[in-house]
Amino acid sequence: MKQYAYVRVSTRTQKLDRQIKNIKVQYPDAIVIQEKFTGTSMAREEWQKLFSRVKEGDTIIFDSVSRMSRNAKEGFTAYEELYNRGINLVFLKEPHINSETYKRALRSNIQLTGDKIDYVLEGINKYLMTLAKEQIEIAFQQAEKEVHDIQARVKEGIEIARMNGKQIGSEKGTKYQVKKGITAKEIISKHSKSFGGDLSDAECMKLAGISNNTFYKYKREIANK
Repeated sequence: MKQYAYVRVSTRTQKLDRQIKNIKVQYPDAIVIQEKFTGTSMAREEWQKLFSRVKEGDTIIFDSVSRMSRNAKEGFTAYEELYNRGINLVFLKEPHINSETYKRALRSNIQLTGDKIDYVLEGINKYLMTLAKEQIEIAFQQAEKEVHDIQARVKEGIEIARMNGKQIGSEKGTKYQVKKGITAKEIISKHSKSFGGDLSDAECMKLAGISNNTFYKYKREIANK
């Protein structure tokens, strides 16, 4: 029986370190499965591999339910299928929906007596199972709502910025220069024979530490200023 830690981030600006650290504190032997830049979709390569690989008795640990899915319908469907396959699911931030908690709720059926009261007891048992299922669905719905709320706030912020006359994104034709590029251009301007210096193109390239294409690109930009 194996333990897998599934960690993912939705965008390039997010990092996996915190999720891995949180899981490793409690499950140091877990095999870490990493997924990057996934958005909200369940169609993730590493997740699909893990979903197919896990066997009965294995455990998948998530830092939170949102790491499994931020799509409520797809998330709950995957949860139910894994549960029925005998896979243990652990959510560090939402332990109330761990598969073991759900399993205990289903085991805690009130014993029937063989009398008319059984009609009432059966109703109570069905209610307990429905309640446990609803808790899982709610957790996934909250994760999905979080995504929608963030998207709405971002959209609202962009609209407010535009109304205030701020530039969103880069203006057409805008060029950004990295530190190395600025330094290279300074060397070319100062030492290239084309601009009054005493070094040939090859010597300038070597001094600036740039490629042939980059060198001539920078020369054109300097000449056009």
